Amino acid sequence: MILRKEYLLQLLSWKDEPIIKVITGIRRCGKSTLLKQYQNHLLQNEIKQEQIISINFEELEYEHLLDYKALYQYIKERLCPNRMTYILLDEIQKVPFFEKTVDSLYVKENIDLYITGSNAYLLSSDLATLLTGRYVEISMLPLSFREYIEATGMPPGQAFAEYMKSGGLPYIATMNRTDEKTETYLEGIYNTVIVRDIEDRQNRREQDPEKRQITDIPLLKTIARYLASVIGSPVSIKSITDYLVSSGRKISPNTVSSYVEALTQSFVFYPAERFDLVGKQLLKANKKLYMVDLGLRSHILPRRQYDLGFSIENIVFFELMRRGYQVTIGKYQTTEVDFVAQKQGILTYYQVTADMTAQETFEREMRPLKKIKDNYEKTVLTLDYFSLGNYDGINVVNVLDWLLA
Repeated sequence: MILRKEYLLQLLSWKDEPIIKVITGIRRCGKSTLLKQYQNHLLQNEIKQEQIISINFEELEYEHLLDYKALYQYIKERLCPNRMTYILLDEIQKVPFFEKTVDSLYVKENIDLYITGSNAYLLSSDLATLLTGRYVEISMLPLSFREYIEATGMPPGQAFAEYMKSGGLPYIATMNRTDEKTETYLEGIYNTVIVRDIEDRQNRREQDPEKRQITDIPLLKTIARYLASVIGSPVSIKSITDYLVSSGRKISPNTVSSYVEALTQSFVFYPAERFDLVGKQLLKANKKLYMVDLGLRSHILPRRQYDLGFSIENIVFFELMRRGYQVTIGKYQTTEVDFVAQKQGILTYYQVTADMTAQETFEREMRPLKKIKDNYEKTVLTLDYFSLGNYDGINVVNVLDWLLA
């Protein structure tokens, strides 16, 4: 197992706190492994086995617990009186009305509760309403570039090329890879996410029959392929609808909106809102969507659509998320800053480009940062090593060095 140190530390920081720990993320990003690592840590630190109740709802032996009442009774019978009981429920979104079990467990004493899910409907309005102020979400992503190097032992240059091509899903990093095996594994993950997680989403939406259903999987894959091809470019429901209509598909914007929502709720794509740096407000139009793993992007896109600059931008977006930033796209008058990273009220501005050596590219990337007159840090991330330095307070940094810093 690849030790996910940062996420393990996050769990440990909340240990024994009277709050539900909710771990979310795309399938096979390592949630189940993280729970095993956390369980091992507990056992190595004076917690007895009988104090731990661990259930993975993808395992057949727990099928009888897919009824929320049976699950509650099963756990209740195994609670340790006068001692803390650690409850680890993996892929709990498979249990219809699971929030009733979670809510009932939460109000009991001496319970430390951890749940994971591969669909954002885990934190749907039902659960959010029941548990307002009672949970913390830990959003888990595939391996960072640093973790990928630790797992593979590759030198940074080779590792980066493989990381962009094959992605950072943990099993990919540890397997004896060939292009064929990698492609087969990614195809299985992609189909599982698109089909099974959408099905889980449907099960939850059956509780609200007025919600629009996702029934056309080929359409879902078409939209996913289009979104993967325009990473780094602003998109809207209208632009996606127009693309589909121009391809000969009659479809309404409401249907497109539902399908895009399904892809973001299953953690295939993550949205980045646009932020007006002058008006200090989020803009509703033309957000960007980034794909959670470049291996999946490589799998679904024809090679002719590959783009180095946007691939690097995709990596930087998720690295900023890993580092705990709220990430938006910056709009300053008529120019755009690739990323505005905010943490504890402090902003950092980032531009991302594959190469800064051409004078035209250098000036284009510097222009929006020079226009911003505040004193927050401004950085350009690039693959080249020739343009590095500080230019009137703007740092130009190699992206590999930044990822490993």
